[in-house]
Amino acid sequence: MTENNAAEYSFTGIKVMVIDDSKTIRRTAEIILQKAGCEVIAASDGFESLAKIVDYAPDIIFCDIMMPRLDGYQTCALIKHNLVFQRTPLIMLSSKDGLFDKAKGRLVGAEEYLTKPFTGEELLEAVKRHVRRGHGARDEEIILTGL
Repeated sequence: MTENNAAEYSFTGIKVMVIDDSKTIRRTAEIILQKAGCEVIAASDGFESLAKIVDYAPDIIFCDIMMPRLDGYQTCALIKHNLVFQRTPLIMLSSKDGLFDKAKGRLVGAEEYLTKPFTGEELLEAVKRHVRRGHGARDEEIILTGL
């Protein structure tokens, strides 16, 4: 992302959830996103993310695939089956770059697939691509559904 593109897009106030069992990946993403103005909610696995998602209502979610207890595919499917969060963009994160992994991510509802290690530019571009479509609509949805 060039400086001009970054200046045209405001990341301020965007709530981003990062789900990854690697503390290093979570912290790296958190630093990049917070520097851009995002509010970051971190979760170390799918179970923890499900407990936090209702409280924080993120605008976009980044989710690792390979995690203990509840993997990224299962986590994504559970999130996407919830009427309140089914339109929340979810980006799968993985060190695998295979066609099967990407296809499986699409089948469970992921909008995109980022290969680790990702760059700060890739992370912010994904936020820019997916959040501008519906940023601000999340609060209305939650009020309408009573959550």
